[in-house]
Amino acid sequence: MNKDQLEGKWKQVKGEFKQKYGKLTDDDLTYSEGKFDEMLGKLQEKTGKTKEKLKNEIENW
Repeated sequence: MNKDQLEGKWKQVKGEFKQKYGKLTDDDLTYSEGKFDEMLGKLQEKTGKTKEKLKNEIENW
């Protein structure tokens, strides 16, 4: 999965969240997206794997 595909999936998830939880704001979703990026960075640091490899592993879970 490349960055564009991941972003596309995130936008789909964001849209579903907005539909289901109308009270969520873009700030809330941006915060969540930032935490995901932070988690990927920490995993990269700990494992030495590339961001792409980690995203693939997460997608396959």
